[in-house]
Amino acid sequence: MTVRDLTILGCSSQQPTRRRNHGAYLLRWNNEGLLFDPGEGTQRQFIFAEIAPPTVTRIFISHFHGDHCLGLGSMLMRLNLDKVTHPIHVYYPASGKKYFDRLRYGTIYHETIQVIEHPVFEEGIVEDGFFRIEAYFLEHGVDNIAWRIQERETRKFDKKKLKDFGVQGPLVQTLEKEKKVIIGGQTVHLDDVSFVRPGDVFSIVIDTTFTPNAIKAAQGAKLLLCESTYQEAHKELARKHRHLTACQAAEIAKEAGAMHLVLTHFSARYQELDGFLEEARPIFPNTDVADDLKRFPFPR
Repeated sequence: MTVRDLTILGCSSQQPTRRRNHGAYLLRWNNEGLLFDPGEGTQRQFIFAEIAPPTVTRIFISHFHGDHCLGLGSMLMRLNLDKVTHPIHVYYPASGKKYFDRLRYGTIYHETIQVIEHPVFEEGIVEDGFFRIEAYFLEHGVDNIAWRIQERETRKFDKKKLKDFGVQGPLVQTLEKEKKVIIGGQTVHLDDVSFVRPGDVFSIVIDTTFTPNAIKAAQGAKLLLCESTYQEAHKELARKHRHLTACQAAEIAKEAGAMHLVLTHFSARYQELDGFLEEARPIFPNTDVADDLKRFPFPR
């Protein structure tokens, strides 16, 4: 089975601390590596996490504030140095194209990797292939995107039902292809012996006020990674700077019907993070806090 987990490469907000790096998040999923918001120092965090950078196949930038993108250029140059042969897909708000180009070509190097850009002009489905990628614009004063990513649904056979209906050997492949087979004069339909398993959903909501689009992005997420820059004692700062509190992040998870919430993007004013859990768990019990190099399973 392939690795399926979320690695926190950094969980600080605008200002890194002695213990927390600028934000960056790697989701390893179905033989792909999805890197979100690589802040300054992301390349080095891969070393500490003992993960090879060529794991990355897709990079998502929510917006172009520095703590969410300053590591993009160095990550692309690192992948170039490692001579990756697979394409690197990069998704970002289209209005930030000039910042993307500045980060990508900020220094001298001989580019050999294939970078495929996906500038997002409007919200909705960005891509619908192996992954269904949806973008939702948030409220942060600049174009800023929450990502909802769902794997393709799969059909699973029920072994007992296959046996009961007498569907065996090559007939299973025939049934899968033709949608029905005739056995002993009886027609067996595909739905009689199988079911469709919906694809799992990962959502990331970073830097926003409490907005309906955050709930849309998080809808039905098996794992929701959500910013909670402030605690309730500083909710006026959250409102002023267009961020969320831990309570608001928990409300988003609850209203969206998410299964697991991980809080991140903590203000440097907080030395300890237990207070975030104390505020969020009464609203959404299955809540955890991110920490640098911590991993969260994303099992099938």
